[in-house]
Amino acid sequence: MKTRTVLLSAAALTLAVAAAQTGGLPKLAVKPTYRVCFNQSEMDNPWRLAQTKSMQDEAKRLGWTLIFTNANGSAAKQASDVRSCIAQRVDAIFLTPREEKPLTPVVLEAKRAGIPLFVIDRNVDDSVVKAGTDYVTFIGSDFYAEGKRAAEWLVKKTGGKAKVIELLGSTGSSPAIDREKGFHDVISKVPGIQVIAAQTGNFTRDEGRKVMEALIQAHPEATAVYAHNDEMALGAITALEAAGRKPGKDITLVSIDGQKSALEAIIVGKLGATVECNPRFGVKAFQTLKDYAAGKKIAGRLINDDRFFDASNAKAMLNSAF
Repeated sequence: MKTRTVLLSAAALTLAVAAAQTGGLPKLAVKPTYRVCFNQSEMDNPWRLAQTKSMQDEAKRLGWTLIFTNANGSAAKQASDVRSCIAQRVDAIFLTPREEKPLTPVVLEAKRAGIPLFVIDRNVDDSVVKAGTDYVTFIGSDFYAEGKRAAEWLVKKTGGKAKVIELLGSTGSSPAIDREKGFHDVISKVPGIQVIAAQTGNFTRDEGRKVMEALIQAHPEATAVYAHNDEMALGAITALEAAGRKPGKDITLVSIDGQKSALEAIIVGKLGATVECNPRFGVKAFQTLKDYAAGKKIAGRLINDDRFFDASNAKAMLNSAF
């Protein structure tokens, strides 16, 4: 059998090694500045505003060109926004997916186009695409842990006895899925705590208020509320007070995000606690891009540090909240 020897050029060998090291991900050259896309899911609440400002501020500090898109709560528009960025041949894409499944195909499209993509905040469908193979990494909070922390506080605060109304986040989004699971995995071991009603408020204050108006009328026996974010919790407080209830006294509320208005509600005794979900991604996101371009090994999940706020520290931490 005749053996043929194939000699690779130095450049080809470098490319082959780089591809192997990055699991076949698109490569990114080391440059002083980059032109990147940030595909935001919506801009209808303080968390999204803080996240976007963080990305814009860091891009400005570095002198990078940031192409910003706002999907206005539409997964279909967000997919179109990503495709527009691909067509513009940007250096990299930062995607905060509104929902897991509808945004998964564009992750693969970016890879095929040779553009590194970083998933931040919410995740995509990891049964279809994998960090380190199809996109560089996920940067964000541990939503499951946030749900667990909220449940653990509620169990302790109520002595393990509560009838809970749960305000769910946007259907199909990773924070809604994971915050629900984390919470239920804790309370499933506490027979005295039961979720008596659950409905989505789509992470917005107004929908949280409307949903709570209906649910508290249908379930006046409720003694606690678990909201997947602060905006819905604040809307729920308004609805509860209109219904003659006394948040913080005859009904206990816990939520997630850690925004300044939620800490103010804790200080006055209406909200019991909130688990921080840090929205300030700019420094970490852009540093991760630079590390990737430099050939450093990037973990598949980079988890943000999140604090916990209750009556013991809300006042002291107020100025550091978003």
